Amino acid sequence: MKRVLIANRGEIAVRIIRACASYGLESVAVYADPDANALHVRLADQAYSLEGTTALQTYLNTEKILAAAKASGADAVHPGYGFLSERADFAAAVEAAGLTWIGPRPENMALLGDKVAARRIAEKVGAPLVPGTPDPVAGVEEVKEFAEKHGFPIAIKAAFGGGGRGLKVVRQPDELERRFESAVSEATSAFGRGECYVERFVDRPRHVEAQVLGDGKGRVVVIGTRDCSIQRRHQKVLEEAPAPFLTPDQVERVCTAARDICAAVKYRGVATVEFMLGADGLLSFLEVNTRIQVEHPVTERVTGVDLIMRQFMIAEGKGIDDLPDIVPQNGHAFEFRINAEDPGRGFLPQAGQIGRFDMPGGPFLRVDAGVTADGMVPPEFDSMIAKIIVWGNTREEALARSRQAMKESTIDGIPTLIPFHRRILQEPGFIATTPEEFTVHTNWIEEDCPWLKELAQPLPKGVKRSQVVREWFEVDGKWVRVGFPASLIGAGGGSVPAAKRDDGPPPPPEGAILAPMNGVLGRWHVETGETVEPHTNLGTLEAMKMENPIICDRGGVFAQLVAEGTAVKEGQPIATIA
Repeated sequence: MKRVLIANRGEIAVRIIRACASYGLESVAVYADPDANALHVRLADQAYSLEGTTALQTYLNTEKILAAAKASGADAVHPGYGFLSERADFAAAVEAAGLTWIGPRPENMALLGDKVAARRIAEKVGAPLVPGTPDPVAGVEEVKEFAEKHGFPIAIKAAFGGGGRGLKVVRQPDELERRFESAVSEATSAFGRGECYVERFVDRPRHVEAQVLGDGKGRVVVIGTRDCSIQRRHQKVLEEAPAPFLTPDQVERVCTAARDICAAVKYRGVATVEFMLGADGLLSFLEVNTRIQVEHPVTERVTGVDLIMRQFMIAEGKGIDDLPDIVPQNGHAFEFRINAEDPGRGFLPQAGQIGRFDMPGGPFLRVDAGVTADGMVPPEFDSMIAKIIVWGNTREEALARSRQAMKESTIDGIPTLIPFHRRILQEPGFIATTPEEFTVHTNWIEEDCPWLKELAQPLPKGVKRSQVVREWFEVDGKWVRVGFPASLIGAGGGSVPAAKRDDGPPPPPEGAILAPMNGVLGRWHVETGETVEPHTNLGTLEAMKMENPIICDRGGVFAQLVAEGTAVKEGQPIATIA
């Protein structure tokens, strides 16, 4: 390999660009229109426009990416994570074009990337499993049949892809049809395929995973464990390595199952094998991610193994003979995802321009960022803008260094998760020193976090409480009502005048429903002319690859103002209720 096209964006594209430089390879970036001045575009040796604004038009467009590879003279493609990284058809297309695919063989991806097929392999090698459908369901009736047999809660999951997209938890029968439709829609939007399967949902589990490397000939090595239990909307917020408070038997079972699952298909490249660990010690296989993970830096920090570099080596056929079956881990590391989200508003993603961007420093710290000061966070893509990785000789030392790192971190212009990370580093159930005290789980943020309301941003200068209107949002199946300045958002169908400025926008039409954030109007659930009741789910606004419901707070006659697929700005009238 001499020149690598990176079929991705943001911080992972920057990470791969730097790995290319270390390995002696040239790098080629691709970009959507909103990313024209992004950091990965500026750092790469070459950059090619994909001419479009949405993921489907750009980073999910195989034809455009292969055309850019040909134009740039690239001889290899690295997919990063997300987008096309787990699409076997994309990997096959890359290889058919005569390029080196820096990833698993397409047949590996087809077997393990298909979560239903992965369950069969896991069962064959003896990995623990919870009940689930043997194949993707044909429709909502099969989901109902599964729920009648196994009870609630159940999890509807995208059969292809990962990262929590296309995953919906159903706790009551009356939620089932709506959540199934949402899971299929979100999976189709994120991965281009909408097939879903169903599993019995385990409440309050920990999320534990093993990083593996395979040489493609049958040898698989395990490069340690991680814990990723701090999540919101089934997406990780904070990770650590090694996974704390596991018994020796649990570590052995996780590592053995991960190795055996991947060895069964002669896996090539990096993979992550994920498990749920119940409070009662029940261990259950979850899925295999056939790509580099967002949280790979914590494993790199405690093992000294450069996982991107290893991807390059394996793609060139150099193998993993120099690594032991289980790579020892040294010390402890945390990774803090810095997402453009407001934890005080239900972790709603927020696009916009960054002002100040101060990241921490120190000898035991690493920052992987995809943005800089004065950069833009576009609404069309994922909300993660940076990762802060902190290491210590012990977990306690790593926690102390993490507190200082968060103290030094400041980002202005958009809300981020920095306040959340500062607060959780004081949370007894997370900073525990014994297994009994370690009480966090994958639903902890939604169910047990006692201080999220404390993180709500202060009202803008000059705005009084009487000027605050309230809006309903759905967070992991629960309706949450939060307040916003009336000048920024409509009251879900109320008539809210725009802020009076000489150069301001014209007032919205009477009874307007205003977009709560930048995004794309995914679909309407209600037709023009229908009469709706208060708290009706009118439709979905897609922002940063997640679906956000549009809820009205009063009844009346509904009328659409924008069509499905339209990009909208925060505060823009999108419908009316008369």
